[in-house]
Amino acid sequence: MNDNKSSKGLKKSDRRDFLKSSLLALGGIAIVPRHVLGAGYTAPSDMVNLGVIGLGKQGGILSNAFSGQKGARIIAGADVWSTKREWFKGFVAEAYAKHDVKVKPQDVITYSNYKELLEDKNIDGVIIATPDHWHALNAVDAMKAGKDVYCEKPLTLKIDEGIKMVDTSRKTKRVVQTGSMQRSWDGFVKGCELVRNGYIGEVKQVLVQVGAPSRPYDLPKEALPSEVDWDQWCGPAPILGYHHTIAPAVNETYPDWRLFDETGGGILTDWGAHMFDIAQWGLGMDRTGPVKFIAPSGVSNPQTGLKMYYENGIEMIHQDFGRGFGVRFIGTEGSLDVSRSYMDPSNVSLKDIELKVDDIRLANPDGDHYKNFLESMKSRKQPHCDVEIGHRSATIGNIANIAYRLNKDLDWDPKKEKFIGDKEANKMMGYKYRKMG
Repeated sequence: MNDNKSSKGLKKSDRRDFLKSSLLALGGIAIVPRHVLGAGYTAPSDMVNLGVIGLGKQGGILSNAFSGQKGARIIAGADVWSTKREWFKGFVAEAYAKHDVKVKPQDVITYSNYKELLEDKNIDGVIIATPDHWHALNAVDAMKAGKDVYCEKPLTLKIDEGIKMVDTSRKTKRVVQTGSMQRSWDGFVKGCELVRNGYIGEVKQVLVQVGAPSRPYDLPKEALPSEVDWDQWCGPAPILGYHHTIAPAVNETYPDWRLFDETGGGILTDWGAHMFDIAQWGLGMDRTGPVKFIAPSGVSNPQTGLKMYYENGIEMIHQDFGRGFGVRFIGTEGSLDVSRSYMDPSNVSLKDIELKVDDIRLANPDGDHYKNFLESMKSRKQPHCDVEIGHRSATIGNIANIAYRLNKDLDWDPKKEKFIGDKEANKMMGYKYRKMG
């Protein structure tokens, strides 16, 4: 149901009129001529309207980031928590106030069901910040409803979902930006450019340090808060016993749903979607992946040590190299470590070296991951980290989880996107969605 009292009970056409009138209230932009408002004014026809699906901690972070973008407005949100819907209205108003944009809490429409948000023809794109098990459903439904999509990483919970997202994006011609914002950060850009252009020689090995695989849900059941629609929170996953750490009522901490098989892929996919992504980028393997996965031998419950091999022989290992979550590229003429806190080539002179004119350049043309999504919505060009790139990076983490769980070697065909000669592993590429009430 629509959760905003000021528009409660309105028909779809009436809700559209309500939203239009709300936007006009932001400053009478429809009746004041462009030349009067001066340079920097965005006409209503140029304004991108956004809805946010998932109003938890990450939804707030992304909303704050997008509130600073010119030419875009967050006008709606959806979440299964009534408390978070109410919180979101005030949060958005405060976020815009920091940029001297007047938005009242009542101007923001909220919904308990994201499908109602998708029905609104005024919304051009959606920001998806739900738990991982909801990403694919949210995104596919949004694309089919004609919305462009900014989706948090990892893009999907299962490999089959990623394949479907790529296919839907191509069929609907919708823009999909993966929230792998590290690709728009200078340190990662420079590090990957140095690797791609041979400044550490021929790459032979890559070490990727991220966290452990996921595990089956095992938390004790607690009393269910009345403020949440738990059936919808669980969604396509099995109904889990409620525990506040996987679904906190307030947005002060990151929730732990990411640790469990049913709703996430562990820190292996949570941070792996970032760091395997950088490894793929540095190697120029954005639209493919390793072909061989070698599980640690002699280990009963492996958490690290998985070896992965690309078709060209490059070895990638899930391994702690002693510097926190990050990537180490090892070449014939040196190495390069990169993370959110460092970009360290073994040859320190490379830190400040100027790339040659004919070197490969990887920088985001907009220099801003969120702006790049909005610009892609307008130009209809592929964004900096499009749906296939996000899917391929997520696939590595998903296969790693399967390899650790089965504790055996796997052969992967990145063209057909199937395991070779392994029915058990292929069955783990997806799962049957629960029928929701």
